[in-house]
Amino acid sequence: MKIRPLNDRVLVKRLESEERSAGGIIIPDSAKEKPAQGQVVAVGPGKLNEAGQRVALNVKAGDKVLFSKYGGTEVKLDGEDFLIMREDDVLGVVEG
Repeated sequence: MKIRPLNDRVLVKRLESEERSAGGIIIPDSAKEKPAQGQVVAVGPGKLNEAGQRVALNVKAGDKVLFSKYGGTEVKLDGEDFLIMREDDVLGVVEG
């Protein structure tokens, strides 16, 4: 199934969190925090400004992004978990 976000929304797949701590301790699934980092899978065309023109988004498919911890709406597509969020919920793009 394919999904195309509307307006200024982006579809993000969370990146997996670390299995071990810096000291080498294995972290169980129940103690892990949900990562606030993901990869953009799809983006919408942008929102309309007052003049009725589309304003393009600053993120694109393939970007690795940081987002607010409780931002977005969780959805399940073809057995995989994704987040749909507004571009405003994206805090930054990870470069490098």
